[in-house]
Amino acid sequence: MSHSTVSPALYAEVLHFYAWQMQTLDGGDFGGYAATFTEDGEFEHSPSRPAARTRRGIERELDDFHRQRFAGDPVQRRHWFTHVALREAEDGTLRSTCYALILTTRPGDDLVVGPSCVVHDVIVREGGELLLKSRRITYDRDRSPDGARAGERAANRVASTGPSH
Repeated sequence: MSHSTVSPALYAEVLHFYAWQMQTLDGGDFGGYAATFTEDGEFEHSPSRPAARTRRGIERELDDFHRQRFAGDPVQRRHWFTHVALREAEDGTLRSTCYALILTTRPGDDLVVGPSCVVHDVIVREGGELLLKSRRITYDRDRSPDGARAGERAANRVASTGPSH
């Protein structure tokens, strides 16, 4: 298998971008996180929610998601990216695939590890800075051993056997 390479400087720049981006997200600055996307960026972060589009849409989605899921909960989440595989595409974009773990802590409780995810990014350079054109996150818990996502498996079962009643 052939692996295209990027320069060490570009790889380090992407890691630095990710570090600042995740610290912004984990600090609850959803507007700052959304600003790391292009104006027309797309963010698909949960299988139960539609993709958010535009910076304003991404910020609104994160505000809504955290308010619905963590309202009144003194939770601290940390997003850890690792095993970043980066390549330059023919269209001039960077394609990044990496693993992510979300670590969750609450006062007086033990650390909770998970979910475990794969992050698929399209990165562009605008005005000299890196920005995300798109981010799609898939969850390991939603995959079967054959690699199909849970929703795909359910759809295939219905298609082959008909709906269950």
